[in-house]
Amino acid sequence: MTAPRGGAPRRTGGPRDRAGTATAGRGVPAARVLWGLALALVLAWSVGPAAWQALTALKPDAQITHVPTVYLPHPVTWKHVETLWSRKPFGTYLANSAWVATWATLLCVSFAALAAAGLARMPGRGREPLLLGLLFLSLFPPILLLFPLYEGVRWLGWINHPLALILPYAALNLPLAVWVLESAFRQLPLELDEAARLDGLSALARIRRIHLPLAMPAVATAAILVFIFCWNEFMLALTFMTTDACKTVTAGIASVSGASLYEIPWGQLSAAIVLATLPLVLLVLVFERRIVSGLTRGAIKG
Repeated sequence: MTAPRGGAPRRTGGPRDRAGTATAGRGVPAARVLWGLALALVLAWSVGPAAWQALTALKPDAQITHVPTVYLPHPVTWKHVETLWSRKPFGTYLANSAWVATWATLLCVSFAALAAAGLARMPGRGREPLLLGLLFLSLFPPILLLFPLYEGVRWLGWINHPLALILPYAALNLPLAVWVLESAFRQLPLELDEAARLDGLSALARIRRIHLPLAMPAVATAAILVFIFCWNEFMLALTFMTTDACKTVTAGIASVSGASLYEIPWGQLSAAIVLATLPLVLLVLVFERRIVSGLTRGAIKG
């Protein structure tokens, strides 16, 4: 009981109030448990296939197809990795993928930066249709372009040449890179461009010295997304690269075979998938903060 000034006593802390407080207190841990379970399910759904591939790569052949299923390898063996490297030039596959993906990413981001800088300073009525047009172009599946691309590559004599993949990869990823960079460039103050123009900087100099450094998280995000697409692309790589010396890692994995026509080398395939995925995982872990910052830039305006 409390007695307010100039009034009757006021009752506080009744049984109902205490029961409601206790119920609310018990609800917080329950919500946390539910969120934890949901997070665990999502994590298991995402990491489970990769973990299973890694475990399969370390199992002996007898345990891979054993019934009932053997979940953990015992003993751990590196035989599949050794066989993969001895039968196939897997290091060459990785090097070719890195070479093609790097140059395609540099080319794509460079042209995307030029286009995004121009779009960011356009009026809204002119900018929106162009952005929607880029989005519409990105919806076309690459398989529709396979036949004309093959005819062009064959006419140029680029079969088994890196340019047969670098140029299509850069062009196919251009809409995505423009969208990511345009959103970041549009957040830069217009006064920076005006001051740089008064100082005599050209348009290219303004992009190189102002836009790109200030929008570096978005640039890193666009570059990583383009690099991942180029690394994982399979259809064009399988069509244009026919020799082991020129194949990328995805086309190389498709060529892994067993000792006979009827044997599927699950262990070698799992080892190849793990080795091909590790560079991308390390790349994303290193640039994780920049990726999140670049993807969320421009989503919330202060």
